Amino acid sequence: MTSPGENLRINGERLWESLMDMAKIGPGIAGGNNRQTLTDEDRQGRALFQRWCEEAGLTMGVDKMGTMFMTRPGSDPDALPVYIGSHLDTQPTGGKYDGVLGVLAGLEVVRSMNDLGIKTKHPIVVTNWTNEEGARFAPAMLASGVFAGVIPIDHAYARQDMDGKTFGEELERIGWVGDEEVGARKMHAYFEYHIEQGPILEAEEKQIGVVTHCQGLWWLEFTLTGKEAHTGSTPMTMRVNAGLAMSRIIEMVQEVAMAAQPGAVGGVGQVKFTPNSRNVLPAKVVFTVDIRSPDIDKLNGMRATIEKRAAEICAGIGVGCAVEAIGHFDPVTFDPTLVGRVRSAAEKLGYSHMNVISGAGHDACWAAKVAPATMIMCPCVDGLSHNEAEEISPEWAAAGCDVLLHAVLETAEIVD
Repeated sequence: MTSPGENLRINGERLWESLMDMAKIGPGIAGGNNRQTLTDEDRQGRALFQRWCEEAGLTMGVDKMGTMFMTRPGSDPDALPVYIGSHLDTQPTGGKYDGVLGVLAGLEVVRSMNDLGIKTKHPIVVTNWTNEEGARFAPAMLASGVFAGVIPIDHAYARQDMDGKTFGEELERIGWVGDEEVGARKMHAYFEYHIEQGPILEAEEKQIGVVTHCQGLWWLEFTLTGKEAHTGSTPMTMRVNAGLAMSRIIEMVQEVAMAAQPGAVGGVGQVKFTPNSRNVLPAKVVFTVDIRSPDIDKLNGMRATIEKRAAEICAGIGVGCAVEAIGHFDPVTFDPTLVGRVRSAAEKLGYSHMNVISGAGHDACWAAKVAPATMIMCPCVDGLSHNEAEEISPEWAAAGCDVLLHAVLETAEIVD
């Protein structure tokens, strides 16, 4: 096996051009992207990615969750592939880099290998996972969760968006129901490159985040049932106000997360009132509490406290309270050997680096259940993500992709 030389680099200009071209599909209203999963914009992004991959000599497989697997063959037909993956779908007000960087960096790794005539023992598969964001269909990381065997495919197909459309129907509508059984593929290793989505790397002036762990998560969907009534003519003492209960629960979530410091976060990002009229007290309020921690005992303790105190809050004002866990994964420890290869690549290439724990969930969290896995991160300006103002530099993007190239080649084994 030949080790990649320290002068080996990807084509940073080509990577950046690909990012900007993909960003033209599903443009947002403030410089970012709205390319939510299984929309027409998602279909267009998939088609562009497919064309680029086929031009690079990759062959496509698609599973029944619509996940795209683009394969560069290896020299050993029996060797398991090294996977590089992330996602092309975005938040409703998403940036141009979250997820997309990891997919297109995987493509750039292959393009650079083609340019340099590099062959590997193991095949390399660039992957676009379906519905990583979970913005339209909860939970997040849906397709990789089915792949890892933790989410039944029938459950995934039945997930509904806010308009009542199901995942299965929309996947069929955009024409991306594949024929591969989900999870049938076996992996030698899995790498994912992503923006940090936090402020630490930029603040510490580090180019590379060597991701050692990922926080665990609970998404708790609360359905509060009140009494629909006129806001002007219903006396304050006679109201059954689901909106009031929600506000008290949100404040309580803040208190619970602060009491669990350090190493815990909690908040609410999505709320739906029914009937959602200016002068009508809501009959129903649905919202999702998002709590995270790298400590599983702390994570589960927060969940138990929040559910207990929410029930007490609602009972105190006569509001019905139901809760469903709609998303979950335990904290993840990434493979030490792959983590070491990422760190060694950064050192060999002369890039400043530090260990980081991912605060966000990623497809790598589920991939780690079925294969050795790890992640690489690059800084993002002010730590801003899930926002159209999300920004990185071309230099940051290229540095992380260089590290990805070297770590992948070390794992896929260069052949002469």
